[in-house]
Amino acid sequence: MLSFLTDEWIAALDEAATTDAALRELSADLVLTIEQEVTGGPDGDVRYHVVFHHGQVSVRPGPAPDATLRFSQDYETAAAISLGSGSAQRAFMTGQLRVGGDLRVLLDHGEAMAQLHDAFGAVRARTVAIGLGED
Repeated sequence: MLSFLTDEWIAALDEAATTDAALRELSADLVLTIEQEVTGGPDGDVRYHVVFHHGQVSVRPGPAPDATLRFSQDYETAAAISLGSGSAQRAFMTGQLRVGGDLRVLLDHGEAMAQLHDAFGAVRARTVAIGLGED
């Protein structure tokens, strides 16, 4: 099992993203960086980012130098969204997920975002969130 937000978890997301042929194809014309900030986790605040660059998709630890979009949420909200038990849309509408940048980018590239979600499915299935009854 992988623990949510650890270096090993981020590396597993990166492997899933870099090896997904459909994601590579869907993002061939895309240049986009999405930063995630998760606050209040068991090991403190964590930032990581997903980079789409002309078909190359990677997930990296730390803040993004030039993020197109930034998402910020607390640990409980992030874990629920990442593990599939919560909705990003609901978290946004209730103020639990804060967004910086232009959300239209996600709508404009919905197929690539859906494929990213699918690519992360195997990682989701082997992830636990420490302190939330998932471990």
